[in-house]
Amino acid sequence: MPKLLSETAGSSSCCIFRVPQSLVEINEKAYKPRIVSIGPYHHGQEHLMMIEDHKWRFLRHLLSRKQDPSGTLSLCFRAVANLEMNIRECYSETNEFTSHDFVEMMVLDGCFIIELFCKFTRLVDKDPNDPIFKMNWIIPFLMRDLLKLENQIPFRVLQSLFDILALNSGISLAWLTLKFFSYMLERPASVLDKASTFDGKHLLDLVRLSFCPTDNRERPRDERRDTFLRFVQPAEKLHRAGIKFKTRNNKDSFLDIKFTNGVLRIPPLPMDDFISSFFLNCVAFEQCYGHCPKYITDYTTFLGGLIHTPTDAGFLSDHKIIENFFGTDEEVACFFTNVGKDVAFEIRRSYLSKLIEDVNEYYWNDWHVRWASLRHKYFDSPWSGISVLAAIFLLILTTIQAAFAVISYIRPSNNS
Repeated sequence: MPKLLSETAGSSSCCIFRVPQSLVEINEKAYKPRIVSIGPYHHGQEHLMMIEDHKWRFLRHLLSRKQDPSGTLSLCFRAVANLEMNIRECYSETNEFTSHDFVEMMVLDGCFIIELFCKFTRLVDKDPNDPIFKMNWIIPFLMRDLLKLENQIPFRVLQSLFDILALNSGISLAWLTLKFFSYMLERPASVLDKASTFDGKHLLDLVRLSFCPTDNRERPRDERRDTFLRFVQPAEKLHRAGIKFKTRNNKDSFLDIKFTNGVLRIPPLPMDDFISSFFLNCVAFEQCYGHCPKYITDYTTFLGGLIHTPTDAGFLSDHKIIENFFGTDEEVACFFTNVGKDVAFEIRRSYLSKLIEDVNEYYWNDWHVRWASLRHKYFDSPWSGISVLAAIFLLILTTIQAAFAVISYIRPSNNS
């Protein structure tokens, strides 16, 4: 049963929300954890109990590497207890956990995440028969669950525990986080090297920020023009209007879209179940948290504009912009159609607003449309192109022949 919306839900400190019901009704499975609960929202649910015993096992493993396990655990409890009020304010709903139960949950969940990251990235040894790693299906499900908005704990909790449990490895928790998720979202070394500069509110936000421009301030509304800014047309329509689609080689971020001289360059997107879940939860976070730019919302809404039909999805796949591991073209089109439903999108604040304006200007230019129509009609295949060139060649020959006929007619007249 949903609890009351807390009085601090609109503050910058509140960053972990229940997903709005309007979004849940469209795709409930994307927002609910499948095998592990993290934090208070899904704590104790029967279908998530499978991992609970493993949390305690991972905690024992983590503490066993310390000279004073009991003392280290006490330090963890005290550190989290000192943050309790601040942690509670991070959640948009009130909860009825006692102080002891709340702190214990934070310590247990936080230590489980840290130990999971360390074992997976081989910073510490793991049992070769550990079922968490031995059963191939578990890690992908854990990764998806750990990036669900309702399944978060504040990053400052993880950081406090990480500092106490110091691994003497010289790496940051942010680096470790991105390294873990690189299994599903491959990130280049250049991004990992900048990990410590990302000030994420929780795991979902940290991974989200790793794709965003470094200037992460809220963008002011673009007031350059008072005229209504149309949204981008579907990919097939843009193509017929003469706009070319090419992949942009940027492994740092799929957000880096460019449009110049009639060419739309988009970094390739590996579309699968993980990235779709990540997108939906990022959009939900950006819809609820009013203190950050909406980069993922802007991006997914833009793609939703490009992909109206399965034909549009297939077109982008053919151009290597979408690497489809998700399903059929129909399923890809359905996803991007739904991702923008019931989502607040302010086009003039979008980081893509200027690009959309430029694309529209090109699209609605009559000369571009007519030239593209001519090109598609007469040059859409090598044979049709050859036919047109042959016709032009014959026309030139006919013109030359007519010119010589006129000249030969005029010269005798002049001689007489």
